Formats: sequence, C-alpha cells, structure tokens
Amino acid sequence: MNRDPAPLNKQTFDLLICGGGIYGAWTAYDAALRGLNVALIDQADWAHATSSSSSKLIHGGLRYLEQFEFKLVSKASTERERLMKIAPHRVWPLRFGVPVYTNSRVGMVRLKLGLMAYDYLAKGQNSAKRHRFFNRRQFSKCFPTLRDDTLKGGFTYTDAQTDDARLVLELVQGAINAGAVCVNYCKLTDVQTTNQKVFHTKIQDMLTGRAFETHARQIVRTTGRWMASDIQRPDDCLLTRGIHLVMPRIDLEEALLLTAQSDGRVFFVIPWYGMTLLGTTDTPYGNSPDNIEIDPAEIRYLLDAANHYLRIPWTYDDIVGCFAGIRVLNKSSEADSSAAPSSVSRDWVLKTASNGVHYSIGGKLTSARQDATQIVDQACAALGVQAVCATQDRYLPWSPFSSKASQTLQSDFSNWLEAIQIRANQLDVDQESALWLVRRHGCNAKVILDSIEQQSDLGNRIISQLPLIDADLIQCATHEMVVHLDDLLRRRLPLLILAKLTESELMQIAKKVSAVLNWDNSRCRREIMRCQEEMHI
Repeated sequence: MNRDPAPLNKQTFDLLICGGGIYGAWTAYDAALRGLNVALIDQADWAHATSSSSSKLIHGGLRYLEQFEFKLVSKASTERERLMKIAPHRVWPLRFGVPVYTNSRVGMVRLKLGLMAYDYLAKGQNSAKRHRFFNRRQFSKCFPTLRDDTLKGGFTYTDAQTDDARLVLELVQGAINAGAVCVNYCKLTDVQTTNQKVFHTKIQDMLTGRAFETHARQIVRTTGRWMASDIQRPDDCLLTRGIHLVMPRIDLEEALLLTAQSDGRVFFVIPWYGMTLLGTTDTPYGNSPDNIEIDPAEIRYLLDAANHYLRIPWTYDDIVGCFAGIRVLNKSSEADSSAAPSSVSRDWVLKTASNGVHYSIGGKLTSARQDATQIVDQACAALGVQAVCATQDRYLPWSPFSSKASQTLQSDFSNWLEAIQIRANQLDVDQESALWLVRRHGCNAKVILDSIEQQSDLGNRIISQLPLIDADLIQCATHEMVVHLDDLLRRRLPLLILAKLTESELMQIAKKVSAVLNWDNSRCRREIMRCQEEMHI
C-alpha cells in the first residue's frame, strides 16, 4: 500500500469519494469490486477523525430499543453477525455484563425483555451468544471489580469488538487491490459541473502543494464532521462530541454496560489492547471541526460514572490516554435541535445537493457496509451500470480465507489461529501479543512472524505493558501508507492513547522506523512534536 497521487491527474473516474473514514472506505471497496473506476481521497490520514475515535464496537445498539428503533437495531445486529463471519480476524465476539442494583434505572424484568428482543433481532446469531441471567453471587464472581452491596444480579449478552482504524485501513487496501486509486493527504479544493454532467475537480496534494485536475462522473462526500461546514448542506447535520478515556488494566475479561447515575446515559467499560476503555459522552458540539478540545467536565463525568460502580475508584492520575470524536447525526426535523443528543437517531441518510454531489450523513461503524451499498447503488444507477453489491459475503482482504468463495466454519478460523499462536510461541512471541497480531493483520501475521524468524529481536514488545511488537511496527511503517509518526502511532498502532510515551520513548520508536521512512534526525524531532500535540493527557 504505497502512496502515489500521480494517477489522480488528468483522469476521469466513475466515482470520486472524498473522505477516507469508514463510510468512504466501504464505498470505495464496494464500488471498485463492482468494476467502477474509483478514486478515494482524504485531506489527512485514513480514519484520522471519527472513524478512529469510536468505542471500537461492532454492536446492534441495545440502548436504541428504549427509543423503539427496532429497524436500526435489526439492521446493525444483522451486520454484526455478517462481519464476524467475513472477517473473524477483524471483528471478534465480546461479551457484556449488565448489573442490576436496587436503584437501577432499568429493572430486572424490563432488562430481560429488552435482551430477549435484542437476541430476536439478531438474524443468524447462534444460541451461544444469547443473553444469560446470573444471580447476585454468580454475577459478582464474574465481575469482581464491581461493588455488590446493593447488587441484585445481572445479565450478559454478546456484541463484538474491532480496531476501528485498522478496519478502515483494510478496506482501503481492498479497494486498492480491486483497482481503486486511494491517496491520503489529498484535498478536494474545487468542483465544477460541465455541460456533459461530468464534474471537473481540482485536488491538492497536502504534502507537496501540487494541484491535480481530475474529472468525475459521480462524487460522494463522506467527510464526517466537516460535512456541517460544507455550504451545500449546512443544515442537515447535528454534531455531538464523545470522549473516551484509556484506563489501566483491571480484572475484567468481559466488557460492562453501565448507566450513569447523574443522567441515566449508558456507557461502556471495555478491555482493549490490555488496557481498559471507558466511554463515551454525548454532548452537542458547535466549534471548529479541525481541532476537537476535550472538556475537563466530560472527563470528570466519566470518572464519576464509573466510580459509582467500581470497588477501587479511578482518579485523574490513573488516566493513560484520552481521545475525542465527533458524531454526525442526521437532523431530520426541527425537534432534533432541542432534543438530547443521545435521543437523536443514529440511522443514516444519503442526500444529493442541487449540483448532483451526494452527501453521506449519520450512520454507525457497524452498519457502514450496508449503507455504502446504497451509495454505490445510486452511483451505478446514475452511471447506467448494472452491478450488484460485492461485499455482502466476501471475506475481507486480510482474512485467512479471503481466497475462498464460500463461508468457512468458525472452527477453521480457530484452527488457523491456533497454528499461528503455536508458531509465535516457538519464536518467543508471548500469547497476548500473538493474538493481537492476528487481530491487527489477519493473514499478514504470517509475514510478520517470518520477519521475526530472520531477526529475533523484532519479537520484543515496543512497550513492555502493551501487546504490540517491533515487527508489527516495522510492517506498518513499511507497507501501510504512513506519512507522519502520528499516523503510525495513533492509527496504525494506537500507542499514543495506550501509553504515556515520553519524548525519549518517542525518539526510540522514530529511530526504529527512520530508515524505512527516510527520516533524518531533524524530521524525527518534528514528527515527535506532532505526536506530543496529539496526546491530550
């Protein structure tokens, strides 16, 4: 995956996609597989905004049942099951515990009914993933980190987890494999419609300043939070900010869905890369989309919400990392402007401006694939192309079974994973690092293990407390279109939010990849400054 903007110049594309987050990536992947001539650009790095700042969940949205959004829950739950089948390396099951206390907002009976409906709406879900009830003693044993003085019992249910930024990256790779031109750090600066209903566009390379003139028969903007500043559609978007805190590892094998005592909002406590992810908030946002500030009050909100349940409370000093994302919601009515952000629908809509440019608004990480098929369907209809969706049952490009046409049983993936872990153990790569190597790279894990066989010290962890190894770092720097150090350490490997990296540690990492990226000491220092600006805590 090499960055090359030259193919953008003087070319005519069937579809130009602006915005390289989850919606842009799925759209490019689907469109390229259908045979369209596709270009995908982003003004910064792939998934650099909201698509790398999610809760890292592929989920049906249990809380949406309270708003009677059965259609949305069914859609997302069905997609969750599909993604676990076509990408077992990328999307894996994650069990959630939901405690019920004497003063819980949602009682035992109501929660039971909700979980029954949640299971029912998940088409294709096997019985092992359905919800289970635990009495007080059983639930406390499963989740010993929670206080149990007024605990009545609880339930568990299954959703799924992913690394959001790497999901986007894999889809970009898939689009490239299918013939798309995909270039990060390129910005659409001008769009004009010709008499032949072809868009004449100018694209600027943000690294060199060079301008490219390109033609496109169809354009779709999947620019997320920047959509609200687009003069074509200024009133269609409602922006809300969500922050997450990265906390130390706790005794938690499964995740927790909890309810904040202050306002009744749902939040998550999730094991992630050996740490604990706490989030999220949901507050209106009306400032610049370029630089998202984190309100200290939101940090306090999350800490207070979690500490209401934890036996050993967290303090501000326990925070390892923090990140913020902006949700783009479809402002479908005047009522939405006065409603609480958490009550506004997360469903998605495609709108078309008077000049013919399409705008993707709203949506979820989980259901982006299905929504992208509608974007491509509309583009194909306008182009007079008859081609059906190609992503529904196709394994993702880094799946160990990507060359197979039919579905492979989960046992096959388990056997493949076991073989990888055995080989990793033989190379002295610890089991946790081996597991995350597979989750991050899929079938490319074998190539990374090959490099360790040639150079054994590449199997060492980058940071001792995190399951990320040097061979992974080199693989990302070499093959994953890295431009800046924060591309590498925030989105390729999320080290900037998983650890409080010192300047010395950042320099050590920069020197490890400097030869691959052709950086001298001066460039390394500049890149470290960028990373330090990225680190909120």
